[in-house]
Amino acid sequence: MNTEFTGALQAELDQLKADRVYKQLNHLESPQAARVQMEGRGEVVILSSNNYLGLSNEPSVVEAGIDALRQFGAGTASVRFICGTFTVHRDLEEAIARFVGTEASLSYVSAWNANEALTSTIVESGDFVVSDELNHASIIDSVRLAKAIKKCTTAVYKHGDLDDLRAKLAANRGARRKIIWTDGVFSMEGSIAKLPEIAQIARDEGAIVAMDDSHATGVLGETGRGTAEHFGMLGEVDIITSTLGKALGGAAGGFIAASSALVDMMTQRSRPQLFSNALPPTVAASSLQAIRFAEQHPERVRQLRENARYFREAITEAGFSPLAGETPIVPIIVGETAKAIEMSNRLLDEGVFVTGFGFPVVPHGQARVRCQLSAAHTREDMDFALAAFRKVGRALGVI
Repeated sequence: MNTEFTGALQAELDQLKADRVYKQLNHLESPQAARVQMEGRGEVVILSSNNYLGLSNEPSVVEAGIDALRQFGAGTASVRFICGTFTVHRDLEEAIARFVGTEASLSYVSAWNANEALTSTIVESGDFVVSDELNHASIIDSVRLAKAIKKCTTAVYKHGDLDDLRAKLAANRGARRKIIWTDGVFSMEGSIAKLPEIAQIARDEGAIVAMDDSHATGVLGETGRGTAEHFGMLGEVDIITSTLGKALGGAAGGFIAASSALVDMMTQRSRPQLFSNALPPTVAASSLQAIRFAEQHPERVRQLRENARYFREAITEAGFSPLAGETPIVPIIVGETAKAIEMSNRLLDEGVFVTGFGFPVVPHGQARVRCQLSAAHTREDMDFALAAFRKVGRALGVI
């Protein structure tokens, strides 16, 4: 073992602790839900989960995974084109495409893998990729990877600034192919992409829109089909990537949904697909049942929307200033990273698990406690959390 290397790492970790920005893992002893059992703390209310529809512990979702484990075993033990692909993967991909309004889809072991795969597979030298500055880290890394491998040209436009987006595209009008990358819902802001305007700009400039809908799938739209449904644009987005690890069961997995031709090309050439085992069949089956459940129970989406409205109004009335929005992501800006983490720790002492985020996840001075609502939260859960926020907020001088 290289003791000098290990010592240097430990010194960095010690500095993180001294700066009060060290991330501490909390261990759960029960399924993800509105309330969970946390090791050493007992029951706590969860306000930091992406379990938007409350499906992580939905009995039919769990049973579907158990049944698939018995039918298909633990996994493919190799990549799909080498060893064969399970029928549950095909069924899942057909359901995904139906749900998000595209011709076809392809599943990946994570949404990160899906995003990583996309850009470098569909661009070449002479192409141009432009990305919103607040896009998820997986999109940022996907664009960086494509630039390194394919030598495409890239740029970043200011968050939600359509004039800047137009200018970047105009400056690269001679590019062979132009890709606009955006989140559907921006995870740290809770804001929604200006999809109708972005789509029009794409039409004007002959560009392709790729949208990561991970925080919108199962969340936005009358029936939870995402940002496109929210704006009445189902079937009008060129490429949608998203996750199976949030609203749709919360286990793992991601996907790319688009035209049959694009999905087939991803099957042929995307490296994370060609060199990785398939999504475990138990996860594929749970995700498939989660989609079916969401389709059959649109009231879950309505309940999620109502919970988000109630909590946002109540936390504002309590004296906090959450970022404006209409999604179940309610970020409360507190300033510095250490303060966000201290607030998170004190809330946990009060029985509310909500995570504080700081640099480098968000810019310096924009540290926040990000609350995320679920359809599974009861009014009692939310009122309990609000009382804890008022107590801790006064103690820290936030309100």
